[in-house]
Amino acid sequence: MHELNEQTEQPGRFGPEATVEIAAERVGSVHTAYAPDHDGDPDPGEIVWTWVPFEENDGRGKDRPVLVVARERSGSLLTVMLSSKGHDQDPDWVPLGAGPWDRSGRDSWVALDRVFRVHDGGMRREACALDRDRFQLVVDSLRHRYGWH
Repeated sequence: MHELNEQTEQPGRFGPEATVEIAAERVGSVHTAYAPDHDGDPDPGEIVWTWVPFEENDGRGKDRPVLVVARERSGSLLTVMLSSKGHDQDPDWVPLGAGPWDRSGRDSWVALDRVFRVHDGGMRREACALDRDRFQLVVDSLRHRYGWH
């Protein structure tokens, strides 16, 4: 019974809709079209909340915001995580500045070195849409890094 409660409270942590880190350089062609639609479903350009595994991949992780950068043909989403911890001058991170996804108004950065596959049922909630310019900055950085076209 405890596991069922964790699944309900932490979408994206367990089962077929679990959030998983992927090898972004092996994805191939990625269609990254800015398409936010505040309808409760995650869309490219939106920041949503999901459970994200820690880098150690040992079953631990935490609920955090991710930016949806693309919807795959299968319906799953490619995302990158946000952090409010400063990463100035770090080439693995793109600065976003502040936005409504952080209730404290802190600046945020997007990690380029970890890409996640998220499923519609694996997210907890929509936070907001990122503006088109900042979305494009992240997408261009991902395309350059991973050879996405």
